[in-house]
Amino acid sequence: MRKAVADLRRRIPGGGKLIVTDGPGYRVQVTVDQLDLLEFNGHIQQARHAAASDLPEEAADQLRAALALWRGPVMSGAGGSVVEAAGAVLEERRLGAAEQLFELRLALGEAGELIGDLRTLIAQHPLRESLRGHLILALYRSGRQAEALTEYAKVRELLVEELGIDPSAQLTKMYEDILRASPELAGPAARPVPVAGPPNSRSPAPPPAAESGRSAPSGAGSGRFPTLASLHGAPCTLPPGVPDFTGRERELAEVLEACRQDAGEGPRVIAIDGMGGCGKTSLAVRAAYQLAEEYPDGQLYADLRGFTPGEKPQRPAATLVGLLRTLGVSADSIPDDEAGLIGLWRATLTGRRLLFLFDNALDAGQVLPLLPSSTECLVLVTSRARLLDLDGADWISLGVMEPEESRVMLAELLGDNRVAREPEAAAELAELCGHLPLALRLAVARLRNRPRWTVRYLVERLEDETRRLDELSAGERSVAATLSLSYKALEEELQAAFCLLGLHPSAEVDVYSAAALLETGVRDAEDMLEDLLDMHLLVQNDPGMYAFHDLVRTYALSLGEGKGGREAREADGRLLGYYTAATEAACTLLFPSRRSMHVDAPDTAYALPPMRREDRTLEWFDRESAGIQTLLARGGHDESPQLVFALARNASFHLNLRGRFAEFEAVCRAGLIATRSIGDPLLICQTLNNLGVACWKLGRLNEAVEAAEEALDWARKAGGPDDETVALGLLGIAHYALGNLARSYDYTTQAVGELKGGDRTKLPQQQAEDLNNVGTVCLALGQYEQAVDAARQAIELCRAFRFPEQEALAWTTLALAYCGTCAFEEAESSLSRALNTGSSCPDEVLVLICAVSSDLSDRRGDTRRSQEQEATALELLNSTISPQRRSRVDNVLALKHNRNGRYEEALRLHERAFACAEGMGYRVEMAHALDGMAAAAGQLGLSDAAQYGERADMLFETMGVPPEGRRTL
Repeated sequence: MRKAVADLRRRIPGGGKLIVTDGPGYRVQVTVDQLDLLEFNGHIQQARHAAASDLPEEAADQLRAALALWRGPVMSGAGGSVVEAAGAVLEERRLGAAEQLFELRLALGEAGELIGDLRTLIAQHPLRESLRGHLILALYRSGRQAEALTEYAKVRELLVEELGIDPSAQLTKMYEDILRASPELAGPAARPVPVAGPPNSRSPAPPPAAESGRSAPSGAGSGRFPTLASLHGAPCTLPPGVPDFTGRERELAEVLEACRQDAGEGPRVIAIDGMGGCGKTSLAVRAAYQLAEEYPDGQLYADLRGFTPGEKPQRPAATLVGLLRTLGVSADSIPDDEAGLIGLWRATLTGRRLLFLFDNALDAGQVLPLLPSSTECLVLVTSRARLLDLDGADWISLGVMEPEESRVMLAELLGDNRVAREPEAAAELAELCGHLPLALRLAVARLRNRPRWTVRYLVERLEDETRRLDELSAGERSVAATLSLSYKALEEELQAAFCLLGLHPSAEVDVYSAAALLETGVRDAEDMLEDLLDMHLLVQNDPGMYAFHDLVRTYALSLGEGKGGREAREADGRLLGYYTAATEAACTLLFPSRRSMHVDAPDTAYALPPMRREDRTLEWFDRESAGIQTLLARGGHDESPQLVFALARNASFHLNLRGRFAEFEAVCRAGLIATRSIGDPLLICQTLNNLGVACWKLGRLNEAVEAAEEALDWARKAGGPDDETVALGLLGIAHYALGNLARSYDYTTQAVGELKGGDRTKLPQQQAEDLNNVGTVCLALGQYEQAVDAARQAIELCRAFRFPEQEALAWTTLALAYCGTCAFEEAESSLSRALNTGSSCPDEVLVLICAVSSDLSDRRGDTRRSQEQEATALELLNSTISPQRRSRVDNVLALKHNRNGRYEEALRLHERAFACAEGMGYRVEMAHALDGMAAAAGQLGLSDAAQYGERADMLFETMGVPPEGRRTL
């Protein structure tokens, strides 16, 4: 080392003072006027200030002085790859300065005099598009239009051949403007530009051409090859933004905010992930253009082709070569090995503020080698998968658009007038497209291609799920093709799981049902669900729950046999076994007093969700109910009718509890089909009894009677006393509603006939219900003492076995019986017990207690309490309350208003009760409603009063209700 330093000192003039000893080593100490690189940087800085001050001539002089310092490639032929990389960086800075000089000269009106120098530099850097742009513009302004077009054809052919890409959007736009002879290409009038001589004796090299950025300096006439007022030459290869970009304001703001955060020790990396067609690239390009001015050294775009039809993902080495060439690095300086490429790439970016958009990434392996080491750079990445290995990245997941954003987008694409003409159809179109931007654009393309189609017509076509994906296509673009790229990127096991999950009947899938469907363990199922979530083929609205976008589910079904093939039937069979086992565990916790049923069903060994807390178990049942019903409605379970019966029975308990009576009936009918195929009379009987209850609660009284009569017949044939008792009780209450009070009394008393001296532990809840029914029938017949006795027996039974709902109803029946004998103090005490017991009961129970309490409080003179209880009752009257209960509550409340002279309100409530009761043939409440309507109408002087009274009298007489039976409800 000492010998080498001594040799340098001899060779360099004044070397002894230049290279000094510093401790154990040596140091080179130079001043600004001794090192040409520092002098070059000084001229560049002065040129920047001159350009910022709108002094283009002075800026050009400084650039000429800077370029005059160069004699050729830096350290040419010396050193290894590290020196070459450093030399490439300096060479790029020289080219940037030269490009900026030509940009200024074009802006100052020069044209023909630039052509020779531009051709010389292009020969050295043939792939540098900015040089081509300046040459094309100079040729056009010199009146050589044909040569300008020929130059464009040359560069296009070269780029396709060398890199497989088309010219940039800016260059293409310039070509199109030349064809149109756009006036915007005309330059300013030429003015003399003083040529500054070199500051030293070195011979100036011919100045190379300048690449333009995005905004020309003051006085530039060309706005078609965008430039930045930067003095480094700022390449911009971003694709053109979507001109009708709409929506995504929140997401765009989130991206911009994340981009402007402190980067820390590395580059700022923002990764945007989302399902295919959700608009990731459009959002990223939008953000990139808004951030461009903050990165004056350039904005580069690279399509990594992770999900491009017919193409393999781009290798990092190929991407780096293209990016380096874009930055002006000569082909001779680019190493062949990937490690060398990465080193050169990061050295080239040192000290620069560049923005990169790496689009369509398959995995982190494509992106990591492309990341610069500089903290001054920003990297935007888009991918369908969440690239978890991209350490330090800020992730922004892009979902579907909000409904209002979809409406705005449709209005933008179709026109406000067309959307305004069919607002409902437009909203349905957005819904059928799943608020997915790609699907919306394709739907609009269909409408534009078919000008006679209305939005409603397209909606009707899209409603056919089997054709929906076919409709959402235009040319080579389609939703199906977009989704297929994500699907094909999956491993074979995940592809199979994706198809099977499409068969799941629920809108959302949990890990337990997924494990049953996929025939795997819970943890393995969760891993697969998470992998599909990372690929955005599933979405997650709640922790632990996974869902398909509607169009993705349709695509999944299109890949396999659909819902009717062998694989689908086998999948349904596994889900049937799982849901039967799971609902059995849930019902055991939620309905401990229900009868246990032995069903000869296949063994099922599925992992089940925890069923330890009632509230959590009920939440699980609520969430899974729709999927269970869909599974039962599909049918095709001929090989497992026992499971169908058991699942339908379990589901009916939950639906009855929730007051969802139409769904209750539907699952009962599915269970009935299964039990008839089994042929077990007692199972048929039980299912018919459940169906009868559902029909009763829906107000279909005659159907309830039919189901109960058939159930009774099966029970007597099979010798099933328990089922016989249930059928008798159901017949009793159904005939009561129909006004057949004598038959009702017979059935209800038969149902409770075994109570005296019988086994009180046998079906205690059914016995309590039957006793309450006896009390209700006795009230209608005016037999108040019998009603009191039946109610007290029911209360005693409910207390022994803890049936709060039936106990609360029994206390209410007892209160009504006391009201019938004008024992109002006893009635008030009974109602107080009913309210205490029923405070946590379902609305179906509580609403009646509040209505009766309001009437009784009014009788007792407590107006304030009466009004409070009435308000509560009216608030509880919702869609989950059975029609029988609604009509009865309205009649009870109307009595009070009639009594207090509020005849209009009384008439309104009685009329509402009558309409509800008449719709289902509930003759008891029809009679009470007509009786009240007659009284109110008479006080109001209405002519209908007599007619109402006659109809009421006829009904009461037909039912056998004595005058005292009219006193209470």
